[in-house]
Amino acid sequence: MPDLAHKKKPIIQCRNVTKTYVVGDHEVHALRGVDIDFYAGEMTAIMGPSGSGKSTLMNLIGALDTPTSGSLLINGEELSALSSDQLADIRNETIGFVFQQFNLLGRASALTNVKLPLRYSRKHITDIHDRAEECLKMVGLGERMDHKPMQLSGGQQQRVAIARALACSPAVILADEPTGALDTKTSIEIMELLVNLGKQGITVILVTHEQDVADYAHRQLRFRDGQLVSDERRSS
Repeated sequence: MPDLAHKKKPIIQCRNVTKTYVVGDHEVHALRGVDIDFYAGEMTAIMGPSGSGKSTLMNLIGALDTPTSGSLLINGEELSALSSDQLADIRNETIGFVFQQFNLLGRASALTNVKLPLRYSRKHITDIHDRAEECLKMVGLGERMDHKPMQLSGGQQQRVAIARALACSPAVILADEPTGALDTKTSIEIMELLVNLGKQGITVILVTHEQDVADYAHRQLRFRDGQLVSDERRSS
């Protein structure tokens, strides 16, 4: 696998990022001086024990929270300088989210679930219906568009969630334990799908506790006590 770090400009830059929470009379240092770059088309797995800072970092990258100090840029834009509306645009259009529990609308069809983010997008999408259909076909659900979540397997539901994340053509997919609720065979299928997205130039950043899932990534980051303690890239 080529070392993408020396060939591309980073799409996400974290510079001395810290995050501190006040819990009662105590300060909790969730992240301590984190410096990381993420690159287009690269899949990165973030690992570490509970409380190590993984989820905090994902929340910051996803523009769901702001650093206490330091700098976080996406496509060269400093997130702390953006308005609430601008941050909402980034969450809807630049970043796609995939969760462990799918988070689908139970009474809506797969097609309707995928259409949802398109209704709030400012991108020029001429036909929401056609784009939603295209995304479901991309994840292999072209024949399941009218099915509701309860009519789909866990793996199919996660595919709908990935299609929804792709709807607004994001540059980045953030996946929080995307295989955590799936069996081994289905986990492999989902990871192969995410790998294929990377080949299309999408940056995939995932949190996982499973080493076999992390092994799909170009790069593995390990956190402990809010600090990045290991940054390893897979050799070609």
